[in-house]
This record gives sequence, C-alpha cells and structure tokens, in this order.
Amino acid sequence: MTDKPKNNTARNAAIAAAGAIGSAAVAAALLYASKRKKKPDEPAQPGPIPSGEPPQTD
Repeated sequence: MTDKPKNNTARNAAIAAAGAIGSAAVAAALLYASKRKKKPDEPAQPGPIPSGEPPQTD
C-alpha cells in the first residue's frame, strides 16, 4: 500500500464552514425567538361594558 499524504486543508475548511453555518443558525434562532417574545400581550376579548348595557351594533 502506498501512503498518501493527508490533506487536512479540505477537512479544516469543511469544519470551519460547518461551524460558521451552525453558529449563524443559532444566532438567527435566538433573534427570532426574542423578537416573538417582545410582542405585547393583547387581550383575547374586550372587557365587559361598564354600564351593563348591551353593545349596539350596526
């Protein structure tokens, strides 16, 4: 068998690319999650009418 010299340059480039893509994905997920949390809580239904009268609708 012939011993071929190992080319670590391609391997190191692949590892660096995977790390960059992974860290970018994590950063994007964190930004997306924090953006969703900052949304103000809106009441599901309006509160009762203070006077007790039925609402008038057209």
